[in-house]
Amino acid sequence: MLKIEAIIRPDKLQDVQLQLRKIGYPGMMVTEMEGHGAQKGLHSDWPSNFRVNFLPKTKIEIVVAGKDQEKVIKAIISGARTGEIGDGKIFISDIMDAIRIRTGEKGEKALSGGKGALKARKTV
Repeated sequence: MLKIEAIIRPDKLQDVQLQLRKIGYPGMMVTEMEGHGAQKGLHSDWPSNFRVNFLPKTKIEIVVAGKDQEKVIKAIISGARTGEIGDGKIFISDIMDAIRIRTGEKGEKALSGGKGALKARKTV
């Protein structure tokens, strides 16, 4: 199992959600945040040395079975890419285990949404 964290532009969230739904991954955790990468935020000499050190960003977190890693990453890139500086980054981490609190299921079984969620995936 892997955890995929993507830091993207906030205005690209709906596009990323659409791409993930298309491949059967409607569930995710989303956090609104601020930050900057190499571009060090926005700055301008006019008006009066305007500077923003942190830019709004959105973090998406998804835990996936290892076999789904590439298709999830491709979906995120497809939805998030503008080709401009600040499109974001994707980070991938190993997950040792997952446990569904409601049922006690472990591992990849805890990742699937159960019968109701699978049914919902097909209708989205």
